[in-house]
Amino acid sequence: MADFLGMMKQAAQLQSKVQEMQDQLANVEVEGISGGGLVAVRMTAKMDVKSIKIDPSLMKAEEREVLEDLLVTALADARRKAETAMQEKMQALTGGLGLPPGLFGQ
Repeated sequence: MADFLGMMKQAAQLQSKVQEMQDQLANVEVEGISGGGLVAVRMTAKMDVKSIKIDPSLMKAEEREVLEDLLVTALADARRKAETAMQEKMQALTGGLGLPPGLFGQ
């Protein structure tokens, strides 16, 4: 019975740490870039887009499709970086616990 209570206590501590990590992810920002820096997207590791910067040279009607493609690419780049940041935080939190991948939204 003591083992079960110990496991429950560890689970509660882990849940608390996961919540703390989730809160920290809101403060971790990454930047996705495309077009050699013509488009930049900043987002948190929780995938909240904070800003988009577009080089003025792309603000022409004939460049609309290029701009759209660069926005998609920059968003995808930022998302990959945000996911990496989230995985690194989770790994630091759960590293020694031997938990299966995918647990807690990894």
